[in-house]
Amino acid sequence: MKYRKLGTTEIDVSLIALGTMTWGEQNTEQQAHAQLDYATAQGINFIDAAELYPVPPKPETYGLTESYIGTWLAKSKQRDQLILASKVAGPSSANGGTDHIRAGQSRHNKANIAQALHDSLKRLQTDYIDLYQLHWPDRSSNFFGKLGYNHIEDEVSTPILETLMVLDDLVKAGKIRHIGLSNETPWGMSQFLRLAEKYDLARIVSIQNPYNLLNRSFEVGNAEIAIQEQVGLLAYSPLAFGHLTGKYLNGALPEGARITKWARFGRYKSANAEKATQLYVDLAKAHGLDPAQLALAYVNQQRFVTSNIIGATNLDQLKTNIDSITLKLSDELLAEIEKIHQQYPNPSP
Repeated sequence: MKYRKLGTTEIDVSLIALGTMTWGEQNTEQQAHAQLDYATAQGINFIDAAELYPVPPKPETYGLTESYIGTWLAKSKQRDQLILASKVAGPSSANGGTDHIRAGQSRHNKANIAQALHDSLKRLQTDYIDLYQLHWPDRSSNFFGKLGYNHIEDEVSTPILETLMVLDDLVKAGKIRHIGLSNETPWGMSQFLRLAEKYDLARIVSIQNPYNLLNRSFEVGNAEIAIQEQVGLLAYSPLAFGHLTGKYLNGALPEGARITKWARFGRYKSANAEKATQLYVDLAKAHGLDPAQLALAYVNQQRFVTSNIIGATNLDQLKTNIDSITLKLSDELLAEIEKIHQQYPNPSP
């Protein structure tokens, strides 16, 4: 395994992180524990969760992912060896199907964040979280696949300074060690950084946004801030919901797969995304590589990436994904990837 520093901290996190959002829906507690056993044995020390998980979010499964992690931590006694990340949900208006979380009370204010953290700590069976992230912004902006920005005058949202002060208090209380953002924009990143410096508050150490061969929009504005300010990317959906494995090409719908089961995951199904995916899969095969490993290795090699969050529903997938850490893409192969990207730039932002 390879490791990188988490922001400006002295914490080393594995370049491959274990994502958990299928646990409690597509994976049982026993399967979740088996994934944790295997991943940690391979040197992964970074586990990413969220109060929202599993996905798709439902009242009857809410919090199961964190609960499964908690029972494993209690059994394995490995809490001190891991960097545990979780997230507090944002307003339900920005992510349909989340009204069951605190009865829709999910603004990033003191009451909601404090309650969310308390409940997460209880499910995780720990008294602190290493990295606590805002799952998506409190305000309306262009995230979750939305490109254009439509400004809403006089929108009611929690001021960033108020949210940052709440998080800073929780850091000082020892309940969280560091804070991060998710699904955030360059403006949002810059505001959190500016206000932290101005008021001597906790500084963000990471940003968790989507990043993969079909969606490199992070490079446009966020990458420069990530490098210059040492706020590295925790890349999610590095396989574009599994599309970059090639398993959904030509209309294929494998039994039990995420895209087969739920229509809400349509972000990577456009005509151009299908064409680009075919080219990336063909490129991998022409070089004797597994398409999934090519896609993951590309993410691993980006300077602005701190950790690449992989997910799997079985141990075979997990092994393939983790083994991408040993693959280094040649300059020739990277040039071929750029040719495809120029032909189909960001078909699934």
